[in-house]
Amino acid sequence: MPTAEEAVGDEELDALFRGLDDLPGFVAAVSGGPDSTALLVLAARWAKRLNKHKPPRLLAVTIDHGLRREAAAEAASVKRLARRLDVPHRTLRWRGKKPASGLLEAARIARYRLLAQAAAGAGLAHVLTAHTLDDQAETVLFRLARGSGLSGLAGMAPVSHLPYSHDDDRIFLLRPLLGVPKSRLIATLRAARVAYSEDPSNSDPRFTRARLRGLMPALAREGLDAHRLSRLAARMRRAEAALEFAVAAAHAALAPPPWPSNAVALERARFADLPAEVALRLLGRAIAHAGDEGPVELGKLEALYEALRQAPGRLRRTLAGALVTLGDDLLAVERAPARRSAAMRQSRKARFTK
Repeated sequence: MPTAEEAVGDEELDALFRGLDDLPGFVAAVSGGPDSTALLVLAARWAKRLNKHKPPRLLAVTIDHGLRREAAAEAASVKRLARRLDVPHRTLRWRGKKPASGLLEAARIARYRLLAQAAAGAGLAHVLTAHTLDDQAETVLFRLARGSGLSGLAGMAPVSHLPYSHDDDRIFLLRPLLGVPKSRLIATLRAARVAYSEDPSNSDPRFTRARLRGLMPALAREGLDAHRLSRLAARMRRAEAALEFAVAAAHAALAPPPWPSNAVALERARFADLPAEVALRLLGRAIAHAGDEGPVELGKLEALYEALRQAPGRLRRTLAGALVTLGDDLLAVERAPARRSAAMRQSRKARFTK
């Protein structure tokens, strides 16, 4: 097993990028930091080693968020490296007004949206990011601190749908370095004599991830290192897959697909007999199908499920744009009626009080 300070060798590239040689190409997200710079170097090296007449196309894309003075120079540095590696490069800028709060999350959303646009514009369906073993560990800690369920503790998947891209784009996010420690990527760049930049926000204690990052050495001394946290995420993903299989079976048994538009009906008695986690997820699916307010917050979904479980008779609640009605025999989930605006309610009240 390679040591934490050992550079990634050519003999490891086929394993890291397994399956990608059959793709027409992909976008590599490269900020100029050590992880993404190493991704660019390794992906370019791997593509050149392929014994193929037409290897996959590689397009490097840098997102300039316009938040730091150094960003333009860092993008220019990535462009020079890409030229040296014979890889096309584009810099995309996040334009418009920046929010006063939630800046990091807004920047993340903008970054993924721009990457999706770059991939779609290039006729490609896959985006590579340089998330590492350390990033996976931080993600698990971050979600654990926020009380996430199994899905959250499963961490980042090696392959997922690219967030904030349109479903019809069919663009996927690939994380080939998810099992590689950051230290090995830095060692790889040193061995190749490739420079990289450092984003000061990565160590800014104002941000939660930076504070968690600072805790990692102490946690590692207690045995809770990045490898163990990553192993926990892998086991959670395995449990997640088993649960989703059980939910699909329950879905087919209680309410065979396809579900009618914006409405679902489940047998109350059979729903009550389901294991709690399976019932909770099936209820979440029904609400997501019928509602119109986006993802269901886990805590609110748990509270609704508990109310349904304990209800002796009928019950009616709304959640995420869905109306949930517990009757004598059925649990019905349908689109909630449109809410009247405050002005309309005041006008109606005024008419009836004159």
